[in-house]
Amino acid sequence: MERVSRLVGINSSGGRGRVLYCSANKSDFHITKIKIMQPTGDIALIGLAVMGQNLILNMDDHGFTVVAYNRTTEKVDAFLANEAKGTKVQGAHSIEEMVSKLKTPRRVMMLVKAGKPVDEFIEQLIPHLSPGDIIIDGGNSLFDDTNRRQKYVESKGLLYIGTGVSGGEEGARKGPSIMPGGSPAAWPHVKDIFQAVSAKVEGNVPCCDWVGEKGAGHYVKMVHNGIEYGDMQLICEAYNIMKNGLGMSAQEMSEVFSEWNKGDLDSYLIEISRDILAKKDDDGSALVDKILDTAGQKGTGKWTVINSQDLGIPITLMAEAVYSRCVSALKDERVKAARKLKGPRPALPAIAANEEKKKAFIEDIKSALYASKIVSYAQGYMLMRAAAKEYKWTLNYGGIALMWRGGCIIRSRFLGKIKVAYDNNPKLANLLLDDYFRGEIKKAQKGWRNIVATAAKKGIPVPAFSTALAFYDQYRSAVLPANLLQAQRDYFGAHTYERVDKPRGEFFHTNWTGRGGTTSSSTYNV
Repeated sequence: MERVSRLVGINSSGGRGRVLYCSANKSDFHITKIKIMQPTGDIALIGLAVMGQNLILNMDDHGFTVVAYNRTTEKVDAFLANEAKGTKVQGAHSIEEMVSKLKTPRRVMMLVKAGKPVDEFIEQLIPHLSPGDIIIDGGNSLFDDTNRRQKYVESKGLLYIGTGVSGGEEGARKGPSIMPGGSPAAWPHVKDIFQAVSAKVEGNVPCCDWVGEKGAGHYVKMVHNGIEYGDMQLICEAYNIMKNGLGMSAQEMSEVFSEWNKGDLDSYLIEISRDILAKKDDDGSALVDKILDTAGQKGTGKWTVINSQDLGIPITLMAEAVYSRCVSALKDERVKAARKLKGPRPALPAIAANEEKKKAFIEDIKSALYASKIVSYAQGYMLMRAAAKEYKWTLNYGGIALMWRGGCIIRSRFLGKIKVAYDNNPKLANLLLDDYFRGEIKKAQKGWRNIVATAAKKGIPVPAFSTALAFYDQYRSAVLPANLLQAQRDYFGAHTYERVDKPRGEFFHTNWTGRGGTTSSSTYNV
């Protein structure tokens, strides 16, 4: 008798799949349950740009089975046929298929553009996930958005992680710095994966640890990016003085950066600056000289500066780095202004012509760069301390330095010293007060001041060097001229002031002209 089989449905729940077949002849029907394989995916990753692809391959290298998905599904097939060929990576052509391939609790990581795309994917994921499953945002999201998303996702019975991932394409492939925050209950389920694929430093210590609740992970990544802006601007100012002040060639400057990379300034950004300056174009000339001098930004530096203003923390160097990019974007205006606005010529022929003086001046540039870098990190840590207090986070400042020690863009030898400083004194109010960094600033100060003064006299713009020095001098001043400022505010707005001969917290108002009344405005602080 003829028998036919027909697939009537697929049932999948709790990580176990069952296929139901109807087998029938003319006289009877019966249903057979055929078990299929258990899901084997350890984690899914949405977003197959280079960063996403490299992180997937990194996870595969460490023994994790990754399910790859992209909104444009052709990219999934291309990835499996090329970069992921011969790996355990599984592809998916829909959210539903992707989720069905994951073990529970399901872990889904997004590496997509910050903003609306993250919210859209969250909405697509929620109907297919079960209580206890985890959604991970690995993009550069604003920490306030992560706060909002965690609350929303948890209201659906799911867990949420917002994690900073730094290191670029190379870091993603070989080991990035990973800064996770969000639902604490999610951390044990992703810890092994994240710490396995992250960069490692001395003693095989992973550059990844739990940062804190809500948007803490993305906040620390935001500050990382603000410091990155500062570091890059400082290096550019050192380059500018050597190029336009001393008339050095790109190759000569590459050799200087190579030497600097062997000492206290040893870092990824110094290293790549060395390589960039040594790179030749097809005609044998320095490629860097042919690159247009307008810089872009993705917004994380701007976010850092805006947040610092909300919290009243003076991250002046990062702000100057952001604004320097803005000034660079005014290329057409600058070209016109250069023809009309006069100032001193930047060349330093007397120093450039004397090898001994030139060598000493380059050493002063190094001192200015190093001292300014210390100020930049001090300001970044001031901001994180203020944020921890404002948002009720418990941040491990030494641990953050360790997470930044390897894998990320600002990785450097310098960060090891910061970790030691906060390990020795977790309540350290300011990095500048640590014995080691106080000593380093003292040694660098003469050269630092010489560079800022010389640059000012010769019309060489050094906004980051200058603001770092100004902050240092302000911070070490027991008395600042803000007493006059407070008097001005009280004069025109009756904003009141405190007195040095009275206890803090008592406010006074003066009728400065004799024509005003005695009524004062409400008091407020920065």
